[in-house]
Amino acid sequence: MRDFFKIFGRFVPPYKSNLIFAIIFNVLAAIFTGIQALCVIPVLEVLFDTTKEVTTLLSWDLNKEVILNNLYYYITSIKFEYGVIAVMPFIGLFILIATLLKVGFTYLASFEMIGIRNGVVRDIRTSIFSKLMALPLSFFSSEKKGDIIARATGDVNEVENSIMSSIDMFFKNPIMILVMVGIMFSMSYQLTLFVFVMLPIVGFVIGRTGKSLKKSSLKGQRKMGVILGLIEESLGGLRIIKAFNAEKKMIKNFRGEAEEYRSIMNRLQRRYVLAHPLSEFLGTIVIIIVVWVGAILIYSGNSSLKGAEFMGYLIIFYQIINPAKAFSTAFFNIQKGLAAMERIDKILLADDKIFESDGALKLKSFDNYIEYRDVQFAYEDKIVLNKVNLKIMKGTTVALVGQSGSGKTTFVDLLPRFYDVKGGGIFIDEKNIKDLKLYDLRAQMGNVNQDAILFHDTIYNNITFGVEFATKEEVEAAARVANAHDFILETENGYQTIIGDRGTKLSGGQRQRLSIARAILKNPPILILDEATSALDTESERLVQDALEKLMKNRTSIVIAHRLSTVRNADVICVFNEGEIIEQGTHDELIKLNGAYNKLHSLQMRD
Repeated sequence: MRDFFKIFGRFVPPYKSNLIFAIIFNVLAAIFTGIQALCVIPVLEVLFDTTKEVTTLLSWDLNKEVILNNLYYYITSIKFEYGVIAVMPFIGLFILIATLLKVGFTYLASFEMIGIRNGVVRDIRTSIFSKLMALPLSFFSSEKKGDIIARATGDVNEVENSIMSSIDMFFKNPIMILVMVGIMFSMSYQLTLFVFVMLPIVGFVIGRTGKSLKKSSLKGQRKMGVILGLIEESLGGLRIIKAFNAEKKMIKNFRGEAEEYRSIMNRLQRRYVLAHPLSEFLGTIVIIIVVWVGAILIYSGNSSLKGAEFMGYLIIFYQIINPAKAFSTAFFNIQKGLAAMERIDKILLADDKIFESDGALKLKSFDNYIEYRDVQFAYEDKIVLNKVNLKIMKGTTVALVGQSGSGKTTFVDLLPRFYDVKGGGIFIDEKNIKDLKLYDLRAQMGNVNQDAILFHDTIYNNITFGVEFATKEEVEAAARVANAHDFILETENGYQTIIGDRGTKLSGGQRQRLSIARAILKNPPILILDEATSALDTESERLVQDALEKLMKNRTSIVIAHRLSTVRNADVICVFNEGEIIEQGTHDELIKLNGAYNKLHSLQMRD
């Protein structure tokens, strides 16, 4: 339960006013529940003709003896004047008023708790998404996308359905139990002390039964992450699955994972549904023993309770049984919820790593140069860049070439701080990028990648993505420069056409031209192009290359390219090999050098 209260302390404080009102309403509801139960005693006394006859009315006071005395005074008066039958409506009115106040305050308490419950769940969801947006790319390279989605959806639902649904119980049932126990003590302290001995034994048995729920629930949630990951991968690779006739293989894999999930959930839910019958059975045992002990006390003369009062005592005691049973059900629920929260915390408590230093500097403009100084980077133990040095002057185009895995993409990813360098530093106009505000740093850059990253939205919104105050004219101008305006007008709704998930309604060349239009609209001084034309056919490549040349004009451009023909006019070409720049110069200089670049060029010319 310590973990439960840690979660409570993290997420509930913003709703403390709701919590205070809920506690007040629960106290009032518990008091009127006790009054409602006590009103049964006069009913029983009337039925069995054992009503106390009181003829003296005392001055009203918040005192048990005074209240009971005056209640029995009015019962006696009505009994003498109108007869025994007339007493019942009078007592019934008291019960009705107490019940109305009880259910009214119960509703108000639940009203406040609903605000807390839904508010906390919203905060958890928002915190997860905000954290996912803040985490570095390295976090996602070691986590399955399906498992992350499972944590952000299924696990949050589990927290909502288990932990948050139990919060109401924690601020309702203990209050109810305390108030009822107080009334029971006032009626018979001997019997109540015996009850205190019995209830912890029942709680121990229930606790032992639910001990393994958290572990089983954690296994189930992990397996659901695997299943969602398999679905996500299969949908993404559906073309390859069909091309290689691998449908049966994928179905077999999925069936195996689904069967394991079924087995885990069977064990978990069978233990979970044991909570209610077990608590009811143990509660019945406790009632039988209490009745037996109570009968012994009454008939031995060691208790002040009479027959009707003992029945009232049992009714009040029964008001404890239901909250106690709810505790057991909530205990099982919380164990499941804690397992879900443990998985959620792997996101919420993950190390951001990419952070702004205190007093980070603003970067208003890029004026002179970018410089990599002895830059080192490694993924875990694998060295990707080894003491790389390069100075890129403003307005120049630098091309990065070399074999796959030589460090080119990592080189450009370090500039907007998608990752942080492990050694050395990157400087913009003599300012270390680690000392700059992240927003300002990335505002200076635009990206066009090999895979055009678009969103399930309109063409217009995809072009204006990240640009808050763009006019229609500016959007159309950017599309024209990117050679995209004509094909946009040919779509069903022009700029308001929905392009589908990741732009699936468009061709590869069209998607790439939209991503170029987006970069043009942003109008960044620094441009990063990562093999922007490598996956296109000849016609699309010509249109995209023309758009890129317009985009690169008067900008500082860093271009990753496999096709050397696209970068032969670059101001500087850097040849990467195993994390190092082994050659650099213009196209003609590198050809004369007759080294690695010339070898790559000769191979491509031969092809």
